[in-house]
Amino acid sequence: MDNLFAGAQAIMIEQHLKARGISHPKVLEAMRAVPREIFVPLVYQAKAYGDHPLPIEENQTISQPYIVAWMAQVLDLQPSDQVLEIGTGSGYSAAVLSQLAKYVYGVEYFQSLVDLAKKRLSSLGYKNVSIKPGDGSLGWKEYAPYQAISVTAAAPEIPKPLLEQLAIHGRLVMPIGPAYQAQKLICVTKKSMNDYHYSVGGHVAFVPLLGSSHESQ
Repeated sequence: MDNLFAGAQAIMIEQHLKARGISHPKVLEAMRAVPREIFVPLVYQAKAYGDHPLPIEENQTISQPYIVAWMAQVLDLQPSDQVLEIGTGSGYSAAVLSQLAKYVYGVEYFQSLVDLAKKRLSSLGYKNVSIKPGDGSLGWKEYAPYQAISVTAAAPEIPKPLLEQLAIHGRLVMPIGPAYQAQKLICVTKKSMNDYHYSVGGHVAFVPLLGSSHESQ
């Protein structure tokens, strides 16, 4: 890591993550390993490790570091897991998840963001991430089932295809509620084909999930 960002990253780990309950050693290791500054526009690089989201291209955002780490910790990923990420955006969260799981499949609505994320991930040598453009509410059926699904965009409810593509005993996290307003981060565990356990993890504010069934939200 560039020494310019080392101090800011250390503050992020100690004050923004550990102090708020991020305790999983592998999650903290992943957050240290991924250079967040690479995934934000040049104008925002000095703020890359701040305790807040940042704007990226296409009027989207890169999530606050704490939220990225918290979602990863909730998913409790294992080295053999396949993960589906909806709303890949800059590619940062996918990079973090790729440190914890066997493979990450990302779906991003904007082709320009797909291209940028692929370029960034390739430059850093991450080879266990695939990203495609598409409607995130439809998931990525080809590689299902997934042991974990991370959704980084909000909708009024969890799209049915995502629940269907979740493996038995798999875990899903997603913000539910109106766009850009207070949403609830919902955690789902799939007990059986038709049995799901839901819990609320906290309040967040994400951009809306874009796609054929969510365009107007």
